[in-house]
Formats: sequence, structure tokens, C-alpha cells
Amino acid sequence: MYGVTQGFAVFTTESARRLSVQNQPIVLSDANLTDSANNKNDLLDRLKSDGRVAIVNFIYTRCPYVCVTMGLEFQELQQLITDREVQDKVRLVSISFDPRDTPDWLQRYQKRMGSNTNVWQTWLAAEADQRTNLLNDFGIVVIPAPLGQYEHNTAYHIVTPQGELVRIVDIGEPEQALQLALWYQDGGGNE
Repeated sequence: MYGVTQGFAVFTTESARRLSVQNQPIVLSDANLTDSANNKNDLLDRLKSDGRVAIVNFIYTRCPYVCVTMGLEFQELQQLITDREVQDKVRLVSISFDPRDTPDWLQRYQKRMGSNTNVWQTWLAAEADQRTNLLNDFGIVVIPAPLGQYEHNTAYHIVTPQGELVRIVDIGEPEQALQLALWYQDGGGNE
């Protein structure tokens, strides 16, 4: 039991995933991503060229449940980022894992969620193998459900401009996600 619970530090596989990332950040695989304007760029290039820490979540645009909750919390985060004038340090990224999503569907999602694309972008990984690698890197489990829906784990992933997944935060804790993102942006992870 000691090994399974990482020395009795965690009690679920999700908690183990989060502690593992905190102790040993994951260098992300590259993936070609498409945004809502149908621009295609590599994930790592986007992160490096932008220079901001990203708070990343995984969604699908037709999701009627938990993705809506995450979208509402991203709205809250977007407002906090703008109010605190830290949009030059932190950005929000929603990545669709649904192969049916298109740039048009991403635009609809952005409009519905009130996304300011200077703060909050939506991307999709169109190529199946790259989408699988991306989901594996982030530890996202996606299970098809009836009526074209999906069951999936949810969290906010703190990613550095160098393409390292450094922390994972529960939904329901957007303020903590922002504080950690700012801490990493200000060099907190380099101590």
C-alpha cells in the first residue's frame, strides 16, 4: 500500500498524477495545433514565442456538463487576469480533444464563453497520433459515452513557456491556478 499511495501521500490515482507532476515536471511532446482562425502552429513554438505561462484545460465544444463548468471558471480567470493586468504574464488555453471539432466550432465556443483571444485561446489537435500523445502527456483520460459525448478527467494544467507541465490544479480552484501560474512566471519554479 505504501508504494501505491506514494508513501501514504495520496489516496487516488488523480492525486498521484498531480503529486508526480509537482515532484517531476513533464516535458511535453510537440503537437501541431489549429486555432479558431484555422492557423496551424506547433504547441512548443506557441508556448515559447508567447512567453507567458499557460493555464491549460481540455474540453470538447459540444460538452454540456463539466466543460461548461471549466468554461465558466475560465471566464472568471479571464476577468481576474484582466483586472490584475497580468495578461502579459498568463494566458488561458482550452484544447479540444474531440476529432469532430473544427475551427468553426472553436469560434462558436469562444463566442458562447465570451473569450477574449488575447487572454484565452482555443486550439484543437486534428491529428490522431498527436492528440493521443498530448492527452497522454497531460494525463487526460477520455472515454466515449452515449450520444457522441465523452467522460474525461478535468483539471487546470500549469505549463511554462518552455513546454513543461509543472502543476495540476482542481477545477473549482481558479484562484489557486492563477497564483501558481504567476509564481512560475515570476521564476518561482527555478529556486
